[in-house]
Amino acid sequence: MHTSPIIELGGIKFDLSTILMLIVTSVIVFVIAKLATRNLSVENPGKLQNFMEWTVEFVQNLISSTMDWKKGKHFLSLGLTFIMFIFVGNLLGLPFGIVTGVHDPEHAHIFGKEIVSVTEEFAKHPDVEEVELAWWKSPTADASVTMGLAFIVFFLSHFLGMTRNTKSYFKHYFQPYWFFFPINVIEQFAKLLTQGMRLFGNIFAGEVLISVLLKLTAIGAGGYIASVLGLIVWQGFSIFVGAIQAFVFTILTMVYISQMIESHDEHEH
Repeated sequence: MHTSPIIELGGIKFDLSTILMLIVTSVIVFVIAKLATRNLSVENPGKLQNFMEWTVEFVQNLISSTMDWKKGKHFLSLGLTFIMFIFVGNLLGLPFGIVTGVHDPEHAHIFGKEIVSVTEEFAKHPDVEEVELAWWKSPTADASVTMGLAFIVFFLSHFLGMTRNTKSYFKHYFQPYWFFFPINVIEQFAKLLTQGMRLFGNIFAGEVLISVLLKLTAIGAGGYIASVLGLIVWQGFSIFVGAIQAFVFTILTMVYISQMIESHDEHEH
């Protein structure tokens, strides 16, 4: 069985694999951005510079499709960060996985801290001989990560609405009629939930399918062939899914921000 390496600090549980993969994703995105902008050239741009310029232009067009560019240009770096971070994070769980086994709960320690997920598994299943810890996965396959990203969008969009478009922001909760207030409030929290869980559901389901395909190798030569063919097809499709989900999350971010900082009349025009 697979479980995440979880430790407890100050009564709060931390998933070390998620923290590790967030760091790895951030480093990869930073390195790509750094390499792409290290030797900028107008006459002879490199491949990475061309890729970064294309990405920037893509995000610019995405923002322009949701709001006036004069207002939206301030969110270019936000959109660029989201689309690159989520895309890279979506793909990290595809190429391989890192799994370690623990045979004795007394040895389930790291950095001097007990790995509580291991001891809990041994307590629940006394007959189990080994608990496997999954260290490498897509960070976006963790609901806490995707909901954290969605909460950033939720907080930012509402803060901008209250500070930049105060009158229209509070007015829209009572439109078209005052008794729609509870529905409009629920709608805002529904946006938060669906934005985060949509990303999590798609990436987590992909990793579950990969683990199922890998288990086919245990049923013989036919299962091994089916597993290899299935993995080739699914991993290729997962790249497409990862890109689409990064795009969807980013454009929803811009749509939600646009709805908060622009009045109803501006949306109509």
